[in-house]
Amino acid sequence: MIQALKGGDKDRLTVLRGLKSDLKYKKIEVRAELTDELAVEALTSAAKKCRDAIEQFRAGGREDLVRKEVFELEIINTYLPKQLTEDELRQMAEIAIKEVGADSLKQMGLVMKTLMPKIKGRADGKLVNKLISELLAK
Repeated sequence: MIQALKGGDKDRLTVLRGLKSDLKYKKIEVRAELTDELAVEALTSAAKKCRDAIEQFRAGGREDLVRKEVFELEIINTYLPKQLTEDELRQMAEIAIKEVGADSLKQMGLVMKTLMPKIKGRADGKLVNKLISELLAK
């Protein structure tokens, strides 16, 4: 924040202040000091809000707001753990499917329950859901 303030980067400063606020709200919510896991959870939530906003703004034809949200998402992603690639996710999903012995879409919940704790904060849940659906449909 100090670098953005000294550098006169108002847009970046605004985003960082918002993230700081999100972290404070999370701290109040859990009524304890934030662990790394809780901080990542708060940042992941902020990133998800940005992705959802980008979708909505694109659907509404508001490219100016899309650019703003993309900029914000890029900043948030610098503070999140490295995201898994689609290939890495696919491999992990295949392993989870074999672990649970799932063979139909009805058992998707079991696979998600097994996989999500392993990838928490490193992948988008929608993408994971899509990959698991594809793998189970085969």
